[in-house]
Amino acid sequence: MASRIPSSVRLAIIQFPTDGPRGAVSRFCLSHNICRAQFYRVQAQAEADPSAAVVAASTAPKQQAHQVDPVVEAAALEIRAQLIRSGWDGGPVSVAAKMIERGLTPPSRATLARIFTRNGVVIPEPSKKPRAAYHRFEYPDPNGCWQLDGTFYKLDNGTTRCILQVEDDHARCILASVVAVSENSHDVIRVVAEAIRRHGAPVRFLTDNGRAFNQSRLGSESALERYLRSQGVEPICGRPGKPTTQGKNERLHQTLQKFLDANRPIYTTERLQELVDQFDDYYNTCRPHQSLGGKTPIEVYQAKPKAQPASTPIPPIQTIKRRRQPGETSLDPSPTAARWADRVVPKDGRIGVCNTTINVGKHHAGQTFHIMFDLLNIDVFDPDGTFLARFPRPAPAKQLTRYTIFATQIPLPLSDK
Repeated sequence: MASRIPSSVRLAIIQFPTDGPRGAVSRFCLSHNICRAQFYRVQAQAEADPSAAVVAASTAPKQQAHQVDPVVEAAALEIRAQLIRSGWDGGPVSVAAKMIERGLTPPSRATLARIFTRNGVVIPEPSKKPRAAYHRFEYPDPNGCWQLDGTFYKLDNGTTRCILQVEDDHARCILASVVAVSENSHDVIRVVAEAIRRHGAPVRFLTDNGRAFNQSRLGSESALERYLRSQGVEPICGRPGKPTTQGKNERLHQTLQKFLDANRPIYTTERLQELVDQFDDYYNTCRPHQSLGGKTPIEVYQAKPKAQPASTPIPPIQTIKRRRQPGETSLDPSPTAARWADRVVPKDGRIGVCNTTINVGKHHAGQTFHIMFDLLNIDVFDPDGTFLARFPRPAPAKQLTRYTIFATQIPLPLSDK
């Protein structure tokens, strides 16, 4: 390219005699490692402006393509700082939503992330596990499953309170929150009853193995389990030592703790409850959720019909006596104690679990399907966590039971028995 020719060579081209011998131009170009086109291009530039031809003009564009307007960049940084001061997440999705509210056209999510990194307001974490590596599970309909968990928060007067929150698994919508003295049965039932009063009863209700929540692994029944069954709701619990089963609640509590810390000092239970109510309202109606495609939880919760629980109360579960299997640390006496299993689909398209073979299709070979099962049912989810089908779990027997998920099969809702 002509722009790469040194100034000394360009000056020699400008001063090159026009009546030189035959082949002089070729020899000149060969000795200076340029082509004849470059030689004559510089001479043409010299005829138009001899002084400008000595130094090659810059080929850089006058305006960088896709360069963000400095005003837009400054607005993005200002909005992020304001969100952080208020105790909210300042990620690209939240910032973009606030920019739209102000009438600005936000850059893409990746561009906002680069702006924050370039200005030093975030610390890059290249070793962090990518978001795509996580498998996200969600029930297909609102009220298909609710989650309940408690988080402890220390007030500025030294006392500690337990914040109990009920969250919809499908829409991540906060359905009710109560500030309690501790994680006790009375307040647990109070927050659940309030959520049911506002939004109707769910099909399933997921908790951990706290004594105030679910005692099925202890061979007993908590007051919450009895209350849920009286409402036609099926109580289920996660495995001990597996908090990721209630991961939506765990992540919600991280956001709540950040919001509360930004609004200190907090001295009384009444003030804490007031802030929790403010958080619930903003979280449900104003804050776009990255896991919901930028929609708010209330939008997703109201977008589909709610799943319906059983019309009659669910009777108490009788304890099932069995021997402890090798390697087990505890017995699992309840049919509603759900467990998860991952199965990589082999070449024949069949996966096995619980003495059952499920044909998902050869075209899924190499993909990982997710199975949730208890003593009554087997639920199948695809690699993205989408519910596909429910099958009854067969009784223990030597003969295998076979099921098939057809490509044209319409998945039944989880409330179907």
